[in-house]
Amino acid sequence: MIRVLLADDQALVRDGFRALIDRDPEMEVVAEASDGVEAVSLARSEHPDVVLMDIRMPRVDGLTATKQVLALADPPRVLVLTTFDRNDWVFEALKAGASGFLLKDVRGKQLTDAIRTVAEGDALLAPSITRRLIEEFVAHTPSVPLRASQLLTERELEVLRLLAGGLSNAEIAERLVVELSTVKTHVNRLLSKLDLRDRTQAVVYAYESGLVVRGAGL
Repeated sequence: MIRVLLADDQALVRDGFRALIDRDPEMEVVAEASDGVEAVSLARSEHPDVVLMDIRMPRVDGLTATKQVLALADPPRVLVLTTFDRNDWVFEALKAGASGFLLKDVRGKQLTDAIRTVAEGDALLAPSITRRLIEEFVAHTPSVPLRASQLLTERELEVLRLLAGGLSNAEIAERLVVELSTVKTHVNRLLSKLDLRDRTQAVVYAYESGLVVRGAGL
């Protein structure tokens, strides 16, 4: 059973998400928070697997709450909820370690699929908007030394570039003409070598380091 914490200051939004999640027999909403302070407290006490975190909340905003939740011992995965009126907050949440984000008008199956994806340890990178957000904000930050070229093999670098382009493991396997299990091994190794938590942080790293150039094709 996947345990979910809902964090949003609008009761109607929480009710809507709860109704969608309750339809899935493999998930349950274990708690609801109306602000960032409650979100952190409930994440600590209820031990959810996934937190749906709104950005705009009173007392403590979702970005700060995300950082605090992810600093907990054995932290849950965090999916950021957004309407895209503050894209900089979304990007900062990704940098803080959030596993991805969802639009607030997400449909039922998209919501449960996203929760299941991050609960299994993956990151929600499929929507093209994720790449656009990362490109937009990394373009305005200075590059960091490209450690990847020293730590990764040529094939791992290639996988990282494709991953940063938003390709799934299956798409990368098809592009490189290798088995899916081989791609998963490469992804796990590059994450370990670069000390990155998940695919989202790998994408951010790829852009910040200059390994992938904003607007470049794959």
